Amino acid sequence: MKYLVMVQGTQADYEAMAGKSSASSPAWDEKDMQAMFAFMQKINDDLAESGELVDGQGLTAPAQTRHVSLDGEGRPVITDGPYGETKEVLAGYWVLDCASLERVTEIAALVARCPQPEGAPEYPVVIRPLAGSGDDV
Repeated sequence: MKYLVMVQGTQADYEAMAGKSSASSPAWDEKDMQAMFAFMQKINDDLAESGELVDGQGLTAPAQTRHVSLDGEGRPVITDGPYGETKEVLAGYWVLDCASLERVTEIAALVARCPQPEGAPEYPVVIRPLAGSGDDV
């Protein structure tokens, strides 16, 4: 079955990774960034080797977001980010093809152990089965 495994973050987290601290997130230094990149690369390499990795990507900061909706007459309305009301957003994802929910849960628990500076916010790793890929509910 295929699963979407998602990690979350905020604009403040992206800014912290660029070295700018805030009340909600301490600044990351080069050592912190290298530890995170090495950790994620190992996960990606292991998943590719096991044949479970379908795709995985980190996403750019919410400030680079664009929302497209329709007005009352069906014309596109485009709004650029970031958005003051936005809390956590999707920061990155993997599409995994795993034998079971238990296996993808093990992987998510590993992802949750990603190193980060002390005091950085922690977000849950979200697992969603992909419709049409197995035992859909």
